[in-house]
Amino acid sequence: MTGRRSAGAPGGAINIIVVDDHTVMRAGVVALLASEPTIEIVGEAGEGRAALELVERYEPDVALVDLRMPVLDGVATTSEIVARFPLTRVLILTTYDTDAEIERGVEAGAIGYLLKDTTREQLVDAIHAAARGETVLAPRVAERLVARMRQPAQAPLTAREADVLNAVADGLTNAEIGRRLVISEATVKTHLLRLFAKLDVNDRTRAVVVAMERGLLRRASGGDGSR
Repeated sequence: MTGRRSAGAPGGAINIIVVDDHTVMRAGVVALLASEPTIEIVGEAGEGRAALELVERYEPDVALVDLRMPVLDGVATTSEIVARFPLTRVLILTTYDTDAEIERGVEAGAIGYLLKDTTREQLVDAIHAAARGETVLAPRVAERLVARMRQPAQAPLTAREADVLNAVADGLTNAEIGRRLVISEATVKTHLLRLFAKLDVNDRTRAVVVAMERGLLRRASGGDGSR
């Protein structure tokens, strides 16, 4: 290509690339859009690095990107495209609709998030909207985001609770946490119970997982030499 075509311009099609590691799924999306005169597929890729090469070569208007892929996953690919090629809009097309996956995709800079049960008409409309710079969300995704926003705000962790949480993430027992923080084992248990309530979990492993998802874990440098 010698230059970008303006999306929606008279006589001009929207250039897109399709990125999905499942060959059959990728072929299905391509076949679905092949007969659409307003959309031109300029490239396909099965993983993120190859997708970045396509974006650099063709500067497409829209990149349809799956979330879970080898080499470079959809979130990392989205972040790279947004940072390096701001004129290319990323539209996530995936089977995953969990809160964590949706948030990761949106936070990475995707302009839209669609699920693979999307109809051809919905997909075409979403590509056009994305090319215009409009946010596009599958109805189920939009419902989850709205429900998440309506949840009561989570109580913040105290500094001591954060210390205990990081010690748990380091794999320390209650007794070891007490020695690290110079508090009694009973106090450690009290902090853990409060942590569990604030994170809405029932065990230490889940507490660490949820805390990582929310960005609440910080890694101590140096410290007392504990593992």
